[in-house]
Amino acid sequence: MVHSRGINTQLVEQTLLGMDKYSTVPLEDSDIWQTDGQPYEQWLCTLVSSLISHCDDIILRLCRSLVFLKVEAAELLLASALVNIAGNMDSNSGICGLISSKVEKIIFCDSNYMMKSVKLFLDALNVVRSFYVTERARASPYNTRASPSPYNTPKDGSRSARSKSRSPAATPSSSWRKVYWLSVDYLVAARAAQRCSCDFATLMYVELWCEEQFNKLDLGPPDFSQQESLAPHIGLLVEAFTHINEPDSIYGITLANEVASQIIRYEHEGNWSSALEYYDLLVRSTPKENLANFAGTVLTGPSVSSKAEENLLNWKMHKGLMRSLQKTGCSHVLDIYSQGLTNQKACLQQDSEFVDIQYEAAWRAGNWDFSFFVPYSSQPSSRSRDYCLFNENLHSCLRALQNGDSEQFQGKLSHSKMDLVLALSNASKESTKYIHSTVLKLQMLDHLSMAWELRWKFCPDQAPKSNVGTEEFNLVPAVPKRNQLELLSKEWNFILCQTERNLDLFEPFLAFRRGLLKILGSEEHLIEHLFQSASALRKGLRFSLAAASLYELKELCCHRDQQTVPSTYFLSKLEEAKLLRAQGQHDMAIGLGKYILKNHTDERNKSDVYRLVGKWLAETRSSNSRTIIEDYLNHSVALDKKYMSRQCRTHFHLAHYTYNLFKSYEERLSSNEWQAALRLRKYKTKELDTLLKRLKNSSKAEKSDYGAKIQELQKQLALDREEAQKIQDDRDEFLSLALEGYQRSLVVGGKYDLQVVFRLVSLWFNLFSRKQVVDSMIKTTKEVQSYKFIPLVYQIASRLGSSKDAQGSTNFQNALASLLKKMAIDHPYHTICQLLALANGDRVKDKQRSRSSFVVDMDKKLAAENLLKELSSFHGALIRQMKQMVEIYIRLAELETRKEDTNKKISLPREFRSICQLELAKVPVVTATIPVDPNCRYEEGTFPHFSGLVDSITIMNGINAPKVIQCIGSDGNRYRQLAKSGNDDLRQDAVMEQFFSLVNMFLQNHRDTSERRLRIRTYNVVPFTPSAGVVEWVNRTVPLGDYLLDSNRIGGAHARYGTGDWTFLQCREHLACEKDKRKAFFKICDNFRPVMHHFFIERFLQPADWFQSRLAYTRSVAASSMVGYIVGLGDRHSMNILIDEDTAEVVHIDLGVAFEQGLMLKTPERVPFRLTRDIIDGMGVTGTEGVFKRCCEKTLSVMRENKEALLTIIEVFIHDPLYKWALSPLKALQRQKETEYNDSCLDDSQEACEGNKDAARAILRVKQKLDGYEDGEMRSVEGQVQQLIQDAVDTDRLCQMFPGWAPWL
Repeated sequence: MVHSRGINTQLVEQTLLGMDKYSTVPLEDSDIWQTDGQPYEQWLCTLVSSLISHCDDIILRLCRSLVFLKVEAAELLLASALVNIAGNMDSNSGICGLISSKVEKIIFCDSNYMMKSVKLFLDALNVVRSFYVTERARASPYNTRASPSPYNTPKDGSRSARSKSRSPAATPSSSWRKVYWLSVDYLVAARAAQRCSCDFATLMYVELWCEEQFNKLDLGPPDFSQQESLAPHIGLLVEAFTHINEPDSIYGITLANEVASQIIRYEHEGNWSSALEYYDLLVRSTPKENLANFAGTVLTGPSVSSKAEENLLNWKMHKGLMRSLQKTGCSHVLDIYSQGLTNQKACLQQDSEFVDIQYEAAWRAGNWDFSFFVPYSSQPSSRSRDYCLFNENLHSCLRALQNGDSEQFQGKLSHSKMDLVLALSNASKESTKYIHSTVLKLQMLDHLSMAWELRWKFCPDQAPKSNVGTEEFNLVPAVPKRNQLELLSKEWNFILCQTERNLDLFEPFLAFRRGLLKILGSEEHLIEHLFQSASALRKGLRFSLAAASLYELKELCCHRDQQTVPSTYFLSKLEEAKLLRAQGQHDMAIGLGKYILKNHTDERNKSDVYRLVGKWLAETRSSNSRTIIEDYLNHSVALDKKYMSRQCRTHFHLAHYTYNLFKSYEERLSSNEWQAALRLRKYKTKELDTLLKRLKNSSKAEKSDYGAKIQELQKQLALDREEAQKIQDDRDEFLSLALEGYQRSLVVGGKYDLQVVFRLVSLWFNLFSRKQVVDSMIKTTKEVQSYKFIPLVYQIASRLGSSKDAQGSTNFQNALASLLKKMAIDHPYHTICQLLALANGDRVKDKQRSRSSFVVDMDKKLAAENLLKELSSFHGALIRQMKQMVEIYIRLAELETRKEDTNKKISLPREFRSICQLELAKVPVVTATIPVDPNCRYEEGTFPHFSGLVDSITIMNGINAPKVIQCIGSDGNRYRQLAKSGNDDLRQDAVMEQFFSLVNMFLQNHRDTSERRLRIRTYNVVPFTPSAGVVEWVNRTVPLGDYLLDSNRIGGAHARYGTGDWTFLQCREHLACEKDKRKAFFKICDNFRPVMHHFFIERFLQPADWFQSRLAYTRSVAASSMVGYIVGLGDRHSMNILIDEDTAEVVHIDLGVAFEQGLMLKTPERVPFRLTRDIIDGMGVTGTEGVFKRCCEKTLSVMRENKEALLTIIEVFIHDPLYKWALSPLKALQRQKETEYNDSCLDDSQEACEGNKDAARAILRVKQKLDGYEDGEMRSVEGQVQQLIQDAVDTDRLCQMFPGWAPWL
């Protein structure tokens, strides 16, 4: 029928006429939709066949007979049939309404227990949505970017003309009444998705419902009424987020004060003690007769009366209370409570969750006699997905393992595995928490299988046999030896590494392994496990369970000879001290630590106790510094000299403590009180001199008076000098100890490298004139591997030959040059480029030489040139080739272009075409990231080398016409780069990106931020001169303004979805012209709706991808907002923020306005970061609550913890006077120009100034932000974030912004 020339129409028509003879069940017949009483295959094939009969697509109609034969074909074609009917909606409006009604009332009904049918229709609706998205993306007359189509568009001739004219792509948007075309209540669809565990689809449907219900993407106002139950859409969101296991979203939907919201938060945080209190409150306030009526709700279907629903809710309170008792370790109370409920109403045994809790409590307590008959209900509602009586089977297996009942053990084990595998196969891929939990249960059963082989052995029966030649075997219990448990321990350690951060998953396995080791009789392993459990539970803040493990461990140790377990006994005591400290009992923890020191003899573990007790004494300030250092920290260092692996930690803690002491002494010596004391001492000294002069000329009677006063003054001054000298000596001693401790921690280990290197460099820079500091620097340079200083190569190089240091010791410059030389020899690819930039410090374009933006420090330039000459004997060829490459890039950046070539691709000038002939085999691609090798081995092939340039460049729009070039790497890849030259110094962008990279390191090393994958998207910036450099091109990104408005500012998403709204130009003109800015801003907001949430719907067609991308976007905005606020990053208009089309993360570019220089613009920027309506709209219904706010708090908290390292990066602006970063008046004017100016009109006549006098003030402001000061008041992290969000969305601030910044966008 189909061949290369098209379709044989005559043959097709005959075939279709023959198929029409077959009877078709009308869609109006409810039986065709009902899933009860018929197999899934029969139901689906019949339904899809009837749907196809209403399609006009020839291919679909020809597949009708195939649908009857293959259920797989029916599943595949259901969505296509719905899409085809959607294309004929005008003529099939009755069918559309009928399908909508049947899907909502039958398929999505709670009484439909065929979950496959629900899932099938949800998938079909998602396909319809994808076609809708494609159609809407093409509908805008201004749109220049097509969204990805879910299917390939058929070629011409593959369907009839009638079919093509009514395809979804050709359908006008007005025909789509809803996003999913079918007129199904979104909340009904969300509930259906929740029932079949499609959690991401649940979230998407709820958001669509909210948008439709509240006419905006919002949850609606929080309910602070007396109603204690959650709203239906909130309840669906809570359950979905719980299954997804996302840590922050819960906080965005539980904003009201009802008890249910508080319980949800407590359970989410693992605060089961507080949850227990609130559950008890609810149970106490519930009338007893409600529980007595529970019998009617157990076997009732989903369509129960409101009274039954209320009783069911009451019963959930009891189960919540039981679950809280279990989580807090109150096993005895739980047992008594469960017995009381069972005696009160025996029908509770029909509830599977109640039975499961009972059995779990039994195997946790080792109660193997527990059991009762469970009359399983035939109703599906009584057997939940989460409660398939796994704990009953586990209890039976453990009891059989205890008693040696092989038949019961194998039967229950096999049955339980089958149940779990079946549950796993039917589970939605979206329910990650459930899948992880089920996999962990399977691992428990696997451990049981291994334990059976260790516990029971077959031995021949010794009784006399009646039949000759036959031999019987009996099961004999055995206690496994340590080597036999190695495999079990190996598996356990693997599970520990994988799950220790998720205590909700991990804790049941801890309890299971404890019970298993008890049955096996391996007391030695049990002791180790209890100690391990106590530590893990303490770190997870489960203090009551940790205390229970320690108590059980103590009981075991007491029953054994302490001589056989001395180490474990004292280690358990130390863990108990740690637990007491974690609970806030500092005095008891310190007292227990001192007891261990007196009675413990093992030096290896004793050093840990000395260190911890000293640390705790320092934290609580319970002892003087001398005692802490001499009696505890020094002892810890001395004991650890025998154990290299632990020296790094002990040296770091000693250095950290002495550094804090040094800081406190420095602050005291520079305080106003100390300065006042010095002035007083000076005055007293003058007074003493005066008295001594008078004494010579005084009479005998006066001499006695003068003598007494002189003696008193001399005594006071002597005491003052002695005190001052002691303080200075102590300060110097603490500084020496800190420098030595930090240096030793870098030499012997790498755990604290990131913190130590930044602190050491900061001390060197601030105290360069002190001999002890320079000596320590020289020693550190000789002994510490140079790769540890590579993260600070720019900061170290910026101090080279600094005129500021000339006033101090020249030894510092020698030590600095020595360190840089060692770094350059070991790691040339990370160091030489920085030195070349310094050597080019006087290379500025002629048009910019008269400006004060670039100040040449000849000392720095000469020092860099001299160092490069010294390095020539080590890397002469590399330096020569890198100079050639740098010269090429500088000339490209400064290349003069014609205005008509803007936004066009032109040929590479002739003088650059011979580049490939140059020998540059040693030079790396400058914008490629080269990993630092600690062994200093940079072999060929480990990173891409420079192989040439593509023979065309693109001239970008801008005053200085930056050029897009493509560098060809030795790996065959093409690296897009932006060569820039002009009045903006790229060194600020480079340091900003370095700052972002450092923040990323800290975020990655912190547990909370690492779990959330918080990071700032960075790119490489390589400055070559004060006015020229290269920037890495960020691929697969689009400016936020381009997506929202398109490049012409009249298209984009706002043209597609903002039908009837004002244009961008109308909004800008209105805000610029109106005098009442606040009123004008509100009017703009009323006529310009946010549409950013459509970005995720358009580009991520699967619900899971949609949620993941939006989550990544929200987290990225949060992290970049906090970091941008700290460095005072301004000029954040929509074209300076890119969004990654693959991950939806944001990337900030053009970092020239920093350190709150936005306040110096003609129209000051008074918002801390960009958090406009479209930015918030992309975050979903929770807006700034939940994910955004929590990620802001986590990011800011990490930056506060590492403020000294961050300040070290920023301080480069004080020590690098080459660049005056502060905006001049004309540069500020240029930033907010209405028309473009030529370079000639931007000359700045200000005189060159020495250094950056404004930099110190800017860095002080950064420090204040990191300390939490807002409006002169100290704020907590949460308070500071809340204040910043309020400022960012404050309409009074936004309406005063520059109109080109588009505060309404």
